[in-house]
Amino acid sequence: MGQIVQAAKITHVPSIWMSHTMEKYKGIRQPAIDGYAKLRQDAIDRGVETFIVFDTHWITNQGFHLNAKPHHKGRFISHELPHMLADMEFDYLGDSELAASILSVLEERGERAMGHAQPDLGMEYGTLLPMHFINEGVNARVLPVAVNQFSSIEENRRWGAAIAEGICRSDRKVSIFASGSLSHDFTPNERSVDGLNSVNGEFNRQMDMRVLELWESGRWEEFLDLLPDYAVKCTGECAMNDTALLFGALGWKDYEGEIDIYTPYFGSSGTGQANISFSV
Repeated sequence: MGQIVQAAKITHVPSIWMSHTMEKYKGIRQPAIDGYAKLRQDAIDRGVETFIVFDTHWITNQGFHLNAKPHHKGRFISHELPHMLADMEFDYLGDSELAASILSVLEERGERAMGHAQPDLGMEYGTLLPMHFINEGVNARVLPVAVNQFSSIEENRRWGAAIAEGICRSDRKVSIFASGSLSHDFTPNERSVDGLNSVNGEFNRQMDMRVLELWESGRWEEFLDLLPDYAVKCTGECAMNDTALLFGALGWKDYEGEIDIYTPYFGSSGTGQANISFSV
């Protein structure tokens, strides 16, 4: 029987790559990289065999999609921010078997779900950037999950629950990551350079801090009741459906776990970011 042995809400901002590779920006995102290192050690300690990443940069418009390729290999440059993130090489085993197990549950439950193994299907940096740091030395399989920008919070709750059941029916020890921001209101272009390390708007910052307070207090029901409005009013990345998938997999309002903040809250190009581990 498979199990979820690790869960987290994680950042993937390209300024992490700048901090890692560009002398001018050296160290500006070291706390994020340090948070990745803690997640990496947790993965090693818990024997993670597959990372499932709910990737808010693999954005789809219809249905639910898994990248079921048996192998992911290539060299990545961001089409969105090529001056921030380029020349990232990657080489990971995929997990076609786990994808099939999850898809079977989704299909049983009447969900429109598809797996894809076409050789030309690439990976997005919502998966690649954290995997570059977290999967180093773990060498686990990687199963990217798309986030549908037009799906509802309720759909993602159901999909997350189906993912958890698909994991249970497998033989894998699995880590699940919601790869996306808290608030996600980008700094306008004319101020974008100056906004590299800030959150765009005090309302968004205050809402993010309130959400972290609810999480630290274990007030999960209050947060989940807030989530639809939070996603809309704070311009949630891909409607915060990565977060809905995460909580769906963790049991939604039945979740009784705790968090550890591995990277304290920070601003990046207007967005609110953190690395947060959820007990499982």
